[in-house]
Amino acid sequence: AKLSKRYIADRFLPDKAIDLIDEAAAELKMQIESEPSSLRKVRKDIETLEVENEALKMENDEKNQKRLDEIAKELANLKEKQNALNSQFENEKSVFDDISTKKKEIDLLKNEASLAKARGEFQKAAELEYGKIPSLEKEVEILEDKWKKMSENGVLLKNQVDEDLVAGILSKWTGISVQKMLTSEKQKFLEVEKHLKESVIGQDKALSALARAIKRNKAGLNADNKPIGSFLFLGPTGVGKTQSAKALAKFLFDDEKAMIRFDMSEFMEKHSVSRLLGAPPGYIGHEEGGELTEAVRRKPYSVLLFDEVEKAHKDVFNVLLGILDDGRATDSKGVTVDFKNTIIILTSNIASSAIMNLSGKEQEDAVKNELKIFFKPEFLNRLDDIITFNPLGKDEAYEIVKLLFKDLQISLENKGIKASLSENAALLIAKDGFDPDFGARPLRRAIYDLIEDKLSDMILADELHENDSIIIDAKDDEIIIKKA
Repeated sequence: AKLSKRYIADRFLPDKAIDLIDEAAAELKMQIESEPSSLRKVRKDIETLEVENEALKMENDEKNQKRLDEIAKELANLKEKQNALNSQFENEKSVFDDISTKKKEIDLLKNEASLAKARGEFQKAAELEYGKIPSLEKEVEILEDKWKKMSENGVLLKNQVDEDLVAGILSKWTGISVQKMLTSEKQKFLEVEKHLKESVIGQDKALSALARAIKRNKAGLNADNKPIGSFLFLGPTGVGKTQSAKALAKFLFDDEKAMIRFDMSEFMEKHSVSRLLGAPPGYIGHEEGGELTEAVRRKPYSVLLFDEVEKAHKDVFNVLLGILDDGRATDSKGVTVDFKNTIIILTSNIASSAIMNLSGKEQEDAVKNELKIFFKPEFLNRLDDIITFNPLGKDEAYEIVKLLFKDLQISLENKGIKASLSENAALLIAKDGFDPDFGARPLRRAIYDLIEDKLSDMILADELHENDSIIIDAKDDEIIIKKA
């Protein structure tokens, strides 16, 4: 009931809780009758290696011998693991089936005892109630104690619907990760600043302000019906505004896709505003609902990013005012959508010149003056905070290169290739890719041009293979890639 109340906003108790338990029970029954996931994974791993083993033998190449030896060892380990898991599974299934069978016997005997009483066969009823039934109940108790001891060491089978199983079903319904549902929300919000700073470089002041506002709101110091937080991010292009929103979505909601982006350049005309809440009755698209309301209805826990909000038609701000005030919006079909579990972020390049060229009190005053010209006071007053992202420098560029390289490392690891980046190479990429006017965006292009293009050629030319290790270095102002 607690999970369904929190994560299913468009249905009512007790119906949604009953449906959730019903589906979880069906899932449990299916799990009991099928092969456990851990055993299935081992079996599939063995099958994959067996196929690879036969393919390498067919090639009849001496170079393959090293890999064949590795496969033999891996197969031996996996088969040993498979035998242990099979034995554990059979043992658990035996105990589980015995408990189930004896409980069914007890139910049948209890019905038989009731019928015996009704027919006046009191001796038979006494034999059942004081003989056979207590004996079976004692056997069940012994078996359940045995199961409890087995559970302490970890079991492959579950014998009852638990929170993990319910969360798994709810995850299928809503798209919210199981980890998100079961992790303490309070703990997550306490650590938000630390995790944001690991993903966004050079904006510590802005991220601290963002984290403070979110923690303040989540602690219950704002109205219950409002979104978790609402912010206006200001700053020049490429300084981390969108990246901060992505990092926030990934940390709080365990998925970067929990950030729903709306490009406000698509909402410059008055008629385009209806796309947010849906077309009026009689117009094309009425049945589809609104882009904004439908997105939040499907993903109630999300970060909403309204990018370059200064380009939007003024009627967009009327829609946002209602959401910031009441934490909800009603679409064109009359369906009310709850926004209280969302974080609303608006980005803007307004006052970018002042942010880049001024500092301190002078910058603050210039930014305020430009905001007053563009935004109405009632809109600015409803935001939790206006956060300024400052321009990046060369030191930040170097740190961003190292952060971006981690994504490339992961891609290479998926191919079985280990890669490391030297300090000289990182400095060269930072120098070539850094542009004060465009921020961090050219750094990603520099990694494409200086590293990924060369790696692509090496992979396609069959110069890089699985289990290879490479070092990316710099010499004479040129990136070089060599095998370790």
